[in-house]
Amino acid sequence: MPDPAFLPFTRPHIDEQTIAEVGRVLASGWITSGPKVQAFETQLSALFGGRPVRAFANGTATMEVALRVAGIGPGDEVITSAITWVATANVVVAVGARPVFVDIDPVTRNLDLAAVEAAITPRTRALMPVYLAGLPVDMDRLYDIARRHKLRVIEDAAQAIDARWQGRRIGSFGDLVSFSFQANKNITCAEGGCLVMNTVDEAERAERLRLQGVVRTGADGMDVETPGGKFNLTDINATIGLGQLPHLAAITQRRTELAAAYFQATERHGLASLGIGLPPTPMAISAAGITPNWHMFQVVLPAERLAGGRAGVMQLLKEAGIGTGVHYPALHLFSFYRGLGWRDGQLPAAERIGRGILTLPLFAQMATEDTDRVCFQLALACRQLAL
Repeated sequence: MPDPAFLPFTRPHIDEQTIAEVGRVLASGWITSGPKVQAFETQLSALFGGRPVRAFANGTATMEVALRVAGIGPGDEVITSAITWVATANVVVAVGARPVFVDIDPVTRNLDLAAVEAAITPRTRALMPVYLAGLPVDMDRLYDIARRHKLRVIEDAAQAIDARWQGRRIGSFGDLVSFSFQANKNITCAEGGCLVMNTVDEAERAERLRLQGVVRTGADGMDVETPGGKFNLTDINATIGLGQLPHLAAITQRRTELAAAYFQATERHGLASLGIGLPPTPMAISAAGITPNWHMFQVVLPAERLAGGRAGVMQLLKEAGIGTGVHYPALHLFSFYRGLGWRDGQLPAAERIGRGILTLPLFAQMATEDTDRVCFQLALACRQLAL
């Protein structure tokens, strides 16, 4: 049993009504893709302004299918961030294309859009921005680059459900937009994801690709025109998602309140004076026209000035009953991507932040006073480990 006094970096919340509804689905005998998936897709489409939506088994599948829907394949290049979950790059490799990593803005920790434009070559076919911690990029500038260079945009909005740009919800506009409903996301299906598309034709292609490429006609007709995968969401998972969606606005509001409490606590405990980098402030974000969903509250430690580096801080926080996470190391330095030619020093901002970034606890059921406890213990750990 988990220690009830331990504060994890995240914790999903499933209400009793949803748990009961999952039980009814299990008892129904129809537990794979069926009416609950269809209902979930209908509600998601409404959330995103009526755009076509298909649900998938996970947010990795949505990205791979998005690439295939966009016609990305061998010989193509896709520009993306080095600070993201490795799935973002792995799906590019899976379709035979090459991920091209660019450095990040050290303040937002998202793609440096000037670096994006500089990285475009005749082989570039798509841009894949990542909205780290639920913070979108400058969408006007992103799509201006895409239009001028005739590129598809596949938005890795895995963490950005209910975030907004200039008042418009991410997913309600743009090109292909992918969301994740994995267990640590703001709303969850336990595992799941969805892809928002532009046309019915794209949605039908995505639907075929998520289940082996099969096309059925009549009572017994079956054909496969292109191979697909086994990416379908189950009614069990969709039922969890249907139970989560009505709470989305309240979850976003609560996370926003907790983020504000964190900023106050970081000031009380002098985190900046210890060399700890903070996220962009709510005032700065709002001035840029961005409304994040505060999927994560992340700091950047001065790891090179701490005995034991980030791991040492994480251990002391764990001993104090506080869980943390690392989201993410600079993925271009993983062995596989080094094998594709990437090296230390190519993306200095991503590498520095990848060494020091630390995710602090943030979930809707947290108590506001937990933010003070976390910041107090973080400051204490950094002082204790200072070299």
